Amino acid sequence: MNATSAVATAVTFVWLGMVLAISFLEAPLKFRAPGVTIPIGLGIGRLVFRALNAVESVFAVVVIAAVAVPGAPAWIIGLTAAVAVFLLAQLAAVRPSLNRRSDRVLAGEDLPRSRGHLWYVALELLKAAALLALGIGLLTV
Repeated sequence: MNATSAVATAVTFVWLGMVLAISFLEAPLKFRAPGVTIPIGLGIGRLVFRALNAVESVFAVVVIAAVAVPGAPAWIIGLTAAVAVFLLAQLAAVRPSLNRRSDRVLAGEDLPRSRGHLWYVALELLKAAALLALGIGLLTV
């Protein structure tokens, strides 16, 4: 394993760990904490996911740069592209509507549960699976 592959592998697994810890552990648990109301949970979630998405964007650039070297296997490039597309879909297609909705809830509107969250979670599951496959794949090249 060369240095570029080692960096891509490390970043991929750190990224996967962050997604699993924040999206599938912290996010649902914060609403079960005593005293955490929906508006407080939404406010915390917006801050946490804004930070996560910023770090993910940097990680995506690092991984893309690391695998954009001559000789990288096509399937590694494909998995990298898949991860980037899932992240881009979350940031460009789902997050804006979730932000508008949370603005309304924070302004006091009583709204039903959002389907946007289901889309975000579905993309998060796909992204996590692609990150796992990419990380394992990078260990083998």
